[in-house]
Amino acid sequence: MAFVSLRSSLRILWTMTAAFVFLTKSSAAPTFHDTDKAMMYLAQYGYLNPSVRNPSSGHIMDEASWHRAISEFQSFAGLNITGELDDETAKLMSLPRCGVRDKIGFGESRAKRYVLQGSRWRVKNLTYMISKYPSRLNHAEVDIELAKAFSVWSDYTDLTFTQKRTGPVHIEIRFEKGEHGDGDPFDGPGGTLAHAYFPVYGGDAHFDDAEVWSINSRRGTNLFQVAAHEFGHSLGLSHSDIRSALMAPFYRGYDPAFQLDQDDVQGIQALYGHKTQLDIGGIPSAPRATTPTTSAEDPALCADPTIDTIFNSADGATFVFKGEHYWRLTETGVAAGYPRLISRAWPGLPGNIDAAFTYKNGKTYFFKGSKYWRYKGQNIDGDYPKEISEGFTGIPDNIDAALVWSGNGKIYFYKGSKFWRFDPSQRPPVKSTYPKPLSNWEGIPDNIDAALQYTNGYTYFFKGSSYWRFNDRTFSVDTDKTAFPRSTAYWWLGCSGAPRGTVGGNARLSATYTPPPADDDDVGDIIFDAGVKSSAPRSFFWFRK
Repeated sequence: MAFVSLRSSLRILWTMTAAFVFLTKSSAAPTFHDTDKAMMYLAQYGYLNPSVRNPSSGHIMDEASWHRAISEFQSFAGLNITGELDDETAKLMSLPRCGVRDKIGFGESRAKRYVLQGSRWRVKNLTYMISKYPSRLNHAEVDIELAKAFSVWSDYTDLTFTQKRTGPVHIEIRFEKGEHGDGDPFDGPGGTLAHAYFPVYGGDAHFDDAEVWSINSRRGTNLFQVAAHEFGHSLGLSHSDIRSALMAPFYRGYDPAFQLDQDDVQGIQALYGHKTQLDIGGIPSAPRATTPTTSAEDPALCADPTIDTIFNSADGATFVFKGEHYWRLTETGVAAGYPRLISRAWPGLPGNIDAAFTYKNGKTYFFKGSKYWRYKGQNIDGDYPKEISEGFTGIPDNIDAALVWSGNGKIYFYKGSKFWRFDPSQRPPVKSTYPKPLSNWEGIPDNIDAALQYTNGYTYFFKGSSYWRFNDRTFSVDTDKTAFPRSTAYWWLGCSGAPRGTVGGNARLSATYTPPPADDDDVGDIIFDAGVKSSAPRSFFWFRK
């Protein structure tokens, strides 16, 4: 492919686009100024080579790299992936946000929802100092808000944070305007709100004093929420592509009922462990419950626990669909007050759904026959249903199950004895090497009924009245005292009369893991040895099933 100067190639490209826009009388398309600004934005936040920001560098780039950078940003931000600088993309780029890069290294890929930067504090009793306060707020009130922002993270770990007025500290906090000595100047109101350094670089946090910072108000920019985000960086967390996570890079506005997303909790506990110190009453701290805790057995569901699909919603709730009805699950079974009609909760959605998953854009996709529907929460998100062949090119009709796999963030579809990997940021989204045999997922049967990437970091496959827990780190059915498969009725639906042990007589062989070759980004080779205990590392996530 011929290479050309970035600026000259994009001028040609967008001059042609502008001519077309003029002829069609569309005033909404991006201008060249938008494109030029987008280049700087993508380079600043890790999607393009940083030399793009220096016009004198002579950096050259092919058109494919430009479109790939746009696609990667759209994928990270949960937008429709077009590879073009459309209105929705340009609008998101204009939102206030954190100044830390979304991609820590140019060209890096992301395989987890939360991302660990790679450094952490080696002590848990940390100190901080506010060496320069905001010009418009009372100092005592700022002290309170920043202490509250640190407590967001100490609520879930054994970290402590102590404010000091003088002397050396772990984290220094400053409110500055424009250029302030670190080579990363602020840009005035809007745009970049703040930035922070990871522990390996000192952990300091800087806030743009040109912003109108506010406390407990929807006016201006909420100091507590922005500070809590920046302190996540100071502790070693990178940006998350989960829109509801605190560590997502875009400012969402004041939330009086703010709480950490489970993605944030998993990230900080991966770095510093679970909280072991006792709160009032001698009870260990735990994440706040976000699902009903009252459970009730459903006799009909216990009698026939076969399900159509199971999925997590954007707010972390887990739903089971069967026929025309659905149930919401708790940590111990089915929530009281169910079943309910699918058509009432998701207007326009039929029963007998084949598969469902919630993507990282916070939208839930449902599949049945040759059609699919997209919902935002429980509201249909556009003109649906649409053909699967239209929105998910390369995926067959009448699928058995679908999920977004934690191993690489891609969408996987299952049907019969085969599976497909769908990557919306690539063209074509399904490689020519698919479908592949489902037996690659060693130990998982053909013709599954449902699949789920659960909130504990494991993948679950369901067939008939049984389920298998799949360890994404070892790429094998997980090993436990009670082997798999197990009873869906007992472990998921809270049916006390169902069997607790292994069902079906398929005790699990142990496994060791061989990493995949460099050119295979799907799965590794699984070598099984009957009677040998696996030495593969266990996940750090808590799980019950």
